[in-house]
Order: sequence, then C-alpha cells, then structure tokens
Amino acid sequence: MFGFLKKGLKKTIDNIKSVSPKKKKYATPEEIEEILIEADVEYDIVEKIVESLPQKVNRTVLKNDLLYFFTPVEKKEIDVKPFVELILGVNGAGKTTTIAKLAYKYKNEGKSVMLGAADTFRAAAIDQLKKWAEILNVPIVFTKQGHDPSAVAYDTIESAKAKGIDRVLIDTAGRLHTQSNLAEELKKIVRVCSKAMEGAPHRKILVLDGTQGNSAINQAKAFNEMVGVDGIIITKLDGTAKGGAIISISHELKLPILYVGVGEKMEDLIEFDPNEYVDTILDAIFEAE
Repeated sequence: MFGFLKKGLKKTIDNIKSVSPKKKKYATPEEIEEILIEADVEYDIVEKIVESLPQKVNRTVLKNDLLYFFTPVEKKEIDVKPFVELILGVNGAGKTTTIAKLAYKYKNEGKSVMLGAADTFRAAAIDQLKKWAEILNVPIVFTKQGHDPSAVAYDTIESAKAKGIDRVLIDTAGRLHTQSNLAEELKKIVRVCSKAMEGAPHRKILVLDGTQGNSAINQAKAFNEMVGVDGIIITKLDGTAKGGAIISISHELKLPILYVGVGEKMEDLIEFDPNEYVDTILDAIFEAE
C-alpha cells in the first residue's frame, strides 16, 4: 500500500523536492512553511503548524503536528445487509469510476454488490454505470433519463434485500439546474432510502477531485450542509501536485478520508492511512532516522 501512495503522491513529492532538493536532518520553520505551501496545504493551517514549531524541526516533531489535523476513520462494525452507501459529488470528479472501483474492492473481499443508477439527470451517467456493472458482473437497477432518482434508490435497496446482497452503491446526480434543486433531490433520496430500509443510507460518501486542491473544500461544505457527509474519497491524486490539500480537506471538514484514487486501474483505490500519507511527505524532506 505504501508503494501505491508514493505513486499517487509523486507529483506532490516532486514539487516538494523543487523547493527542498536536499534531504535534511533538521529544517527551519521557514523551510517547512515554504514546503507546505508548495504542496497546497491551506495557508491558515500552514501558519498554525509553523507557529508551534521549534527553530530546529526534526521529522518526529513535524509528523506529530501534521497528524493532529486528520480526522480518524471510525471503524464501524457492519452488521446490516445490505449495507447501503450513497455516493455524492459533482460531475467530473470521478464519481462513477470510483463506484466501480469500490464494487471491485468489495467483490475481491468476497462480498456481493449491487449498483443503483440514481443519477437520472444525465443519460451518460446511467450508460457509464451500466457498462461498469457489465464489466464487473454485478447487478444494477436503472431507469430512463429524467425519471425519479428516489424511486431508483428505493428499488435498488428492495432488490438487494430480496437477493441477499451485501453491499449497495447508489450513484447520485452531481449538478442540477440550481444548488437548491440538487439539495432537495439528495434529501429526498436519503428519506426514501430510509423508507426502503431503516438506517439507510448507512454511509454517505463524497467524491472529490484531487486536482482541485483546496478549492474542493467549499464544494464539500455545500454537500455536507445538504445531507451530511460521513466520509470522503479523493480521486486523481496521481494527477496533481496539490497532495497537501488532503490535510486541509480533512481538517476543515472534520471528516475522515476513507480512500484515495491513485491511478486508472481498478485496484488503484486504496484505503487512506494518515500515518502512511504523512510518512510519504516526510520522506521527501528528511533523512531516514
């Protein structure tokens, strides 16, 4: 997994090396400030980190400081069947591909999976998810463009219950005519899910485009205000030098980062570990201890 994360953060690490080409045993707060800003950590957070640092900063001190800004993932025991996950995010963030990668992951863990194409706003979204269902050989519930997405969510859960499916992944629209339209649609889907099955959706996951860096924070806040987000997946991490924004996103939203996408392949969705992430960043700055 460590190799996967290193691959995903390659552009970010290259950026750090452009500022600090030689690894060091100690760094000054000023050097750390420049490195973190270059990696796209939000300036206010950089200031908080730097103001608490001693004049000679070693790896351990900076690691402890950076880890403070992450919200841990609560490991909930999954004792419901089906376990329903609602996947949120704007169009273009890699939402549909992420759903496919999650389905692939769950199948490899020996779980049965069903998809629900509740982004009925775009015909392309339905077609794309149907193709993934075919490739992965998993069942899918879908309807025509323009039909009620809540009905799709309801039918997906009902079908999964009848067939004894372990995991349900429901796609949702990323953009409607106005944000208030989107908010009302998503709230309705959540309500209808709970009618189909008490407690559903069990997890609402927001997919964010890693190449947007800190600008994804406002987008995430909007979705969180609409329906309340339980965790985040960051996509396209391998395509950006803004990997430091992960620190800002987790801290600003007080939400755990569940997975990161580090490539095009199905297996390129990895569980996010703050320790491994911070170590990968620090390996670019400090000599091995």
